Amino acid sequence: MQAIFTLEQINIKRTSRRKVEEEDLMMVEQLECLWTLIYNFIHLFPVLRKAYLMAALCSNTSPPPPPSLSWKRLAESPILVSKKARDGSRGLRKEESETGSFQSVSVEVVAEKAERFGGEKLKGGECLFGAVAPGVKKLRKRPTKIVIPASGGDGSLGIGEAFFRKDEDVGREMEFEGSGYCLASRRGTRHMMEDGYGVMTNIHGDSKQAFFGVFDGHGGRAAVDFVSQKLGNNIITAVEEVKERDEEGRLESAIKAGYLITDREFLSKGVSSGACAATVLLKNGELHVSNVGDCRVVMSRKGIADALTTDHRPGREDERIRIENLGGYVNCHNGVWRVQDSLAISRAIGDVNLKEWIISEPETRRLSLTQDCEFLIMASDGLWDKVSNQEAVDIVMKKKNSMQSCKDLVEISCNRGNRDDITVMVVDLQTFCTIG
Repeated sequence: MQAIFTLEQINIKRTSRRKVEEEDLMMVEQLECLWTLIYNFIHLFPVLRKAYLMAALCSNTSPPPPPSLSWKRLAESPILVSKKARDGSRGLRKEESETGSFQSVSVEVVAEKAERFGGEKLKGGECLFGAVAPGVKKLRKRPTKIVIPASGGDGSLGIGEAFFRKDEDVGREMEFEGSGYCLASRRGTRHMMEDGYGVMTNIHGDSKQAFFGVFDGHGGRAAVDFVSQKLGNNIITAVEEVKERDEEGRLESAIKAGYLITDREFLSKGVSSGACAATVLLKNGELHVSNVGDCRVVMSRKGIADALTTDHRPGREDERIRIENLGGYVNCHNGVWRVQDSLAISRAIGDVNLKEWIISEPETRRLSLTQDCEFLIMASDGLWDKVSNQEAVDIVMKKKNSMQSCKDLVEISCNRGNRDDITVMVVDLQTFCTIG
């Protein structure tokens, strides 16, 4: 009997233990369900809240859409710029500019809108964020092709055909072809294009006089925009003051004065960016080449490359000595020489914070145009860091189409790992040669 009683007790204990385990398991399952519900609610709450707010907004009267950009059509010209503009706009940089009129919109209203919306006034074509005045025709926001004015590209030169890029929201690629020259450029990995160019042809009605410039900005587009618009005009103005009988030796001084005036005008704005420049002035059968920074000009003479400029880099012994004599220093880090641990060039326009050492006085070279002078290749360092002088000349020589050669040079540099902005201009010197 005692054994039977013991077995019954054991069975009772087993049964009670099984019930406790079942209750515990059920409680765990309930807790898991509760946690799942809480987890889903936490993740669904923002979605539900957003949907509720959207429904509330949709039920209200929606405000009118903001006014579109107003564009003033540029004067018609046979020369077109073909550019692949990317979608979206990054806005316009606020900048002081000369006064002008805009049909029925007064100067004061234009200036007020430019300051209010962070835009800028552009001669020949104005882009402002704001309402369009009555009587002003609305045009599309971003034209795929811009018509270049036939003369006075900035509305103030009046001395020849002048073209320059002054567009902060430029596309990734651009092609430009004119009389005796062509250009191709491509934006690198930066969020904006910092290269620029300037062209002035048919100066004072003389088809043999021209100005060409390629510019490479750093620290934003403020300096390169200013240089693209002003440098050519300042150089031509300074050159015109040189009398023909005193021209020997003074023309180069006038060109240097044009650089220094442009630098002084830009520094007065208090903007910290800068720009390298390489320019060519064709006048009276002579070639005047100038540069500050690492933009380069190479001439083909019977198929042989001749570098007409020397890059201004801190690693150059004469530049290093000049900077050290002025109390600055240069050092090399990862194979790159820099001034004050900052810039990798030793001359430029702008750079107000380093102006004590980064001078804007160009080096100039003067030579006569002959039948041996075939063409010029003007480019920013995005080309010359990957392509040698002779290789660039060989590529242009092989192509009968100069525009295609420009695009090929850009493509070769990019295929070799170039990540910088790149601009290449080819100038046919025979177009400007006065010797028959």
